[in-house]
Amino acid sequence: MNEQDFLAAYDPGAYPAVAVTVDIVALTIRDGVLHLLLIRRGEQPYAGHWALPGGFVRPDEDLSSAARRELAEETGLDGEPLRRVHVEQLASYGAPERDPRMRVVSIAHLAFAPDLPDATAGTDAAEAAWVPVADLTNRQLAFDHGQIVSDGLERARSKLEYTPLATRFLAPEFTIGELRAVYETVWGHQLHAGNFHRKVLSVPGFVESTGASTERGGSRGGPRSRLYRAGDARLLHPALLRPAREEEVR
Repeated sequence: MNEQDFLAAYDPGAYPAVAVTVDIVALTIRDGVLHLLLIRRGEQPYAGHWALPGGFVRPDEDLSSAARRELAEETGLDGEPLRRVHVEQLASYGAPERDPRMRVVSIAHLAFAPDLPDATAGTDAAEAAWVPVADLTNRQLAFDHGQIVSDGLERARSKLEYTPLATRFLAPEFTIGELRAVYETVWGHQLHAGNFHRKVLSVPGFVESTGASTERGGSRGGPRSRLYRAGDARLLHPALLRPAREEEVR
């Protein structure tokens, strides 16, 4: 049987129906606090419950396009600002009963950006909000989104160790102190300023100097801080380990 004959005889209805969705773990830093984007579901199932933004993949789009479309609906971003958001696949979730409607496989994505705008509820959401990650223990999320969030946070924290992802939370030009603040916020640990500064500058390609400095000194009237931009490194070597991981290595 040639390919044409095979396709003519093929019956998709002979196989169980499976739907594909995308869910987005979108993280940003607002007022020095790590926030996660959540929506309150306006429809069943789980109407009224908080959940990750997401939805069904349309027949004419790939997974990345679907994730960015859902992110745009909840943030109001489009065009170049949306393209600047770092989006990557996190993991797939396909437990048979994770969705009461039918067999649904979700391809979760992780998104990072600095100062994302206030959330705007999309078409099927009753409300959207940026929620401090520290407050998530008081919220029961719909579906298996609690597990997806946990996996997403661990991915973000670990990627800060071995990639320059932290720079995606910052403006194009930043100080080492601002970079340290990102690490402290995402990791939830205070870091020694001098040690951090030394480690960052010892990693080839992590950051590069702009040759400029801030207009004013620090809050205590010290010297002006030098400005840096992200370098061309894709991986950090040596890695910047989290305090707990650093103790394990020792």
